[in-house]
Amino acid sequence: MKRNKLSTSLKNFLLSPLTFTWEWVYRIRRSLYEYGILKKTVFKVPVISVGNLSFGGTGKTPTIIWLTEWLISKGLTPAVLTRGYKGQLEHSSGLLKSGQKFRLNPYDYGDEPLMISNKMSKGAVIVGKKRAHNLLKYFSEVKPDVVLLDDGFQHLQIYRSFNLVLFDATMSLDKYHVAPRGYLREGFSALKDADAILVSRSDMVSEEHLEGLLKLITANFHHRPALALTRYVAAGVYDVHEQFSCTIENLKGMRVIAVTAIANPTSFYHYLEGFGVEICDRMSFPDHYFFTNEDVNTLLTKATQHAAIILCSEKDMVKMKRVSLDPRILYIKVKVDFISGETELINALSKVLNLDSVAQ
Repeated sequence: MKRNKLSTSLKNFLLSPLTFTWEWVYRIRRSLYEYGILKKTVFKVPVISVGNLSFGGTGKTPTIIWLTEWLISKGLTPAVLTRGYKGQLEHSSGLLKSGQKFRLNPYDYGDEPLMISNKMSKGAVIVGKKRAHNLLKYFSEVKPDVVLLDDGFQHLQIYRSFNLVLFDATMSLDKYHVAPRGYLREGFSALKDADAILVSRSDMVSEEHLEGLLKLITANFHHRPALALTRYVAAGVYDVHEQFSCTIENLKGMRVIAVTAIANPTSFYHYLEGFGVEICDRMSFPDHYFFTNEDVNTLLTKATQHAAIILCSEKDMVKMKRVSLDPRILYIKVKVDFISGETELINALSKVLNLDSVAQ
């Protein structure tokens, strides 16, 4: 135990100069944009950034889906600007209009853009790394009332009206250091630009852990942005044809091959176990992984051996069904549910969008 502590202390000591340099590079970069030395592209509609300080998944995609649904319910037409990570169009551009889902390929656009687009009753998703350029390219065709900038907190080239910063409650508190010592892209000082904080998976940690995270967050800004805590609730279990199969409660005691190609697979496994699912095998692939015929054949063989079903996330199913339509492959559809702070967040967003806020 003492040896492990000594090793960790030595590692932190050796990495501290690199961490200090990394953090100040990001601080200087943010300052250059703040003081106008580096120019931002300004659009004539509000831009809402959904981002995070850490590497990896914090629940941006489900949050963007919640935001698009809320904006559409207010009569607005949203456009989502996203990189389309690992899609063929990541380094060029592509347009996903609502209602196109049956003609589009995740290998071209990426898994998350298709997942977002599938949920939108109007509006569009614009894919490509050069987000300002691509928004200019498609703006007149989409005619958005509001733009959502996916993973946008460090994408300072675009002026934004509102910064929503996400944290994953399940990330260990000792990882909240700037890289390479920890898992942060930039330091907590960047939260001075945050207009709202959202902590996802808040129901999956102890009260002590959650209090510790909130102390870390709130100790690092001098203003008071809106603060919301969320969890994910299952809307049901669905098949490869997007047809409802059963509620997640019906999976209690069932044997399952759990498959993930997401940033935080452990949270998916814990979520299933919380409903009494018997996980007889766990198959973890890299985030945004594209499943092959060989992968699916291996999964189906395991399912036969264990007399089990195959269960994945909704993001994974976008790619899985391109390879197989086997009825044993199911996915869980989840949605964002607010534990606290929903009214505060909606009021802050409504003010920026010049909408009537909800009751105080």
